[in-house]
Amino acid sequence: MSDDGDWGLGNGDWGADLASGVVAEPSASGAVRSYEDLRVWSGGVALAEAVYAATRTFPEDERFGLTSQLRRAAVSIPSNIAEGWGRGSRADYRRFVIVARGSLYEVETQLLLSHRFGFLAQEAYADLRNQTQALSRQLQAMVRSLSASPQSP
Repeated sequence: MSDDGDWGLGNGDWGADLASGVVAEPSASGAVRSYEDLRVWSGGVALAEAVYAATRTFPEDERFGLTSQLRRAAVSIPSNIAEGWGRGSRADYRRFVIVARGSLYEVETQLLLSHRFGFLAQEAYADLRNQTQALSRQLQAMVRSLSASPQSP
């Protein structure tokens, strides 16, 4: 089977591995029809929104430093999930999910630095850290799923 064979990227035929609910919100038919149906993508969007909200309180002189870095890395997470969806092969999709996971680790590091520099209060840092940890588990499950041998229909 080829990388894009039975996976049917883009046509909703994702199989049981993603539609199982681990990382997806399947439709009534059980098919994932779009990257927008993926919980991991929604979680990435929610994290990006939370990062934008948190960085609004950062010092003005960090506008081109941590503020910009954090925002770009956070936006990269759901963007890579969406881009990988559109690439048309399981192998390409896996690579983009791995890039999204790398961006998540970048966000985690930058959040820690922001907290240590006093830009993020403990409660805000803890909330964002909880989001990143949940998203990390989902991305890891997705990488495992995409790394497994494709299931025959």
